Amino acid sequence: MAEYYRNKVVLITGGSKGIGFACAKQFVAYGAKVIISSREQANIDQALQELPGASGFSADVSDADQAAALVAHVQQQFGVIDVLVNSAGAAKRTPVAELNPASWRAAMDAKYFTTINVLDPVVKLMAAAGRGVIVNIIGSGGRVASPTHLAGGSANAALMLATAGLGNAYASSGIRVVGINPGLTETGRVTSGMEAEARFLGITVDEALEKAVQKIPMGRLAKPEEVADLVLFLASDKARYITGTTITMDGAQSPVIL
Repeated sequence: MAEYYRNKVVLITGGSKGIGFACAKQFVAYGAKVIISSREQANIDQALQELPGASGFSADVSDADQAAALVAHVQQQFGVIDVLVNSAGAAKRTPVAELNPASWRAAMDAKYFTTINVLDPVVKLMAAAGRGVIVNIIGSGGRVASPTHLAGGSANAALMLATAGLGNAYASSGIRVVGINPGLTETGRVTSGMEAEARFLGITVDEALEKAVQKIPMGRLAKPEEVADLVLFLASDKARYITGTTITMDGAQSPVIL
């Protein structure tokens, strides 16, 4: 894949940490022109120390205007975006008894619109160019309802449908849109998620994490690099006939056909 990605323009939202950062490291290693975004410039500056040749811009992509400005800036400075990886945003996990209309709306803003605000202008630019791949990092909460992740899971489910629909709508324009549903992954977001789980179950955060891992048949959390491996495959020409679908990687925790 090294030759395929050489000089490809790759925009990664949420690219300063976690799965997005793991993706950025791999794309850089393959010679791509990588641009990461994050809300915090300090996080970008720190990430770029480990991403030789990459660039970064701060933007709160939950704001449609900032997201559009980010896309326009990348397009102007680097040219047509070949690959977009949407890894920004995560809805706060909230026990069901604590939910209210505001928290449901906040979950959509934090996850669904954080993705759509960037995807919408990018997919239109890709359509004009007749090429491009979009990979949405979504989350397995959109497939299996959880009493501590109903609002965020609903946002994930909406993104799964958007991924399927956009993949169908833009296939004839030379664009592929795919999604990935990681299960629990070794990132900083795990801790905040386990805090909500611990409150719901009345146990400690460490106990909640232990119980969560026990439910995973593979016996461990996913590593960000493992999710990045799949991103790199799906965005390459080795996956050139895959679009409009979302792949789950949760260590066989949810053995269902969907």
